[in-house]
Amino acid sequence: MLYKEKLRTGTRDEIVDITRQVASLVGRSGVQEGLAVIYCPHTTAGIAINENADPDVKRDVLMRLDEVYPWTHPKYRHGEGNTASHLKAITTGTSQTVIVSGGKLLLGRWQGIYFCEFDGPRDREYVVKVIQG
Repeated sequence: MLYKEKLRTGTRDEIVDITRQVASLVGRSGVQEGLAVIYCPHTTAGIAINENADPDVKRDVLMRLDEVYPWTHPKYRHGEGNTASHLKAITTGTSQTVIVSGGKLLLGRWQGIYFCEFDGPRDREYVVKVIQG
């Protein structure tokens, strides 16, 4: 099953918890054993899995990404002026794969699935492919 989901981000840099939406799609698929692939078709956003218990983790991650990849740099040459967002997206990655077991996502106790926006606010989408097997 292939699902395309839409979301609207509200700030330039934002980490949006999409765990419930992805879990709902897995349930809708009827797949009991297999994989869920969560993919971001954008060059300035990504998909990550990380802690979802403490909101300070998201803040700290965004802070450090800004320190490593500042929005402006005298050597950036990209004409759109969003080189930092491309670098952050490369670091985060475009997809994550999660095992489906017993019809549920097999995530660790503190893990969540995140859409990572680095060039917002924007209307975005992500794709979820649920594979039996």
